[in-house]
Amino acid sequence: MYLTSEKKAELFAKYGNDAKNTGSAESQIALFTFRINHLTEHLKENRKDFGTERALVGKRRRMLDYLKAKDIERYRAIIKELGIRK
Repeated sequence: MYLTSEKKAELFAKYGNDAKNTGSAESQIALFTFRINHLTEHLKENRKDFGTERALVGKRRRMLDYLKAKDIERYRAIIKELGIRK
């Protein structure tokens, strides 16, 4: 499996300021970004699997929109750190 509990804890510790802070917007965006990057290889082989791609990208987009409305500085920081283009 590509996403182990150790990898999740590492992502949450890095972006959520604590390994147990799984609900923060930054940690959720980082998790969606990791999953999207992993799916890139799957989508290269299965070009017509649009549902998977749209679901994850849409979730991340909604989370980014929420963060942008709540705190623009946190939004800018996470965009820059993860290298997401908007």
